[in-house]
Amino acid sequence: MARVCRRYLVSGRVQGVFFRASTRARALELGLTGYVRNLHDGRVEVLACGDQEQVDTLRAWLWEGPPRARVDDVQCTSLEAEEFPDFDVR
Repeated sequence: MARVCRRYLVSGRVQGVFFRASTRARALELGLTGYVRNLHDGRVEVLACGDQEQVDTLRAWLWEGPPRARVDDVQCTSLEAEEFPDFDVR
């Protein structure tokens, strides 16, 4: 399967609800690399690289997030494939 990288911007109540830690755990379960970080405007940025099917699975999960989150929108941008050693919280 083709390796892809996608950048997601997740908005809603996504900071202070363990969104980054939960995203990292889910990404690692899926065998993805990249990172997740909070942005100053209240959104969360996720950069996920891996097999397209697993990246798509993470995208679907981002619409739900952890139990205390409320996701209003997930914007997606395709990027050139990058290599990351792991999936980090930044």
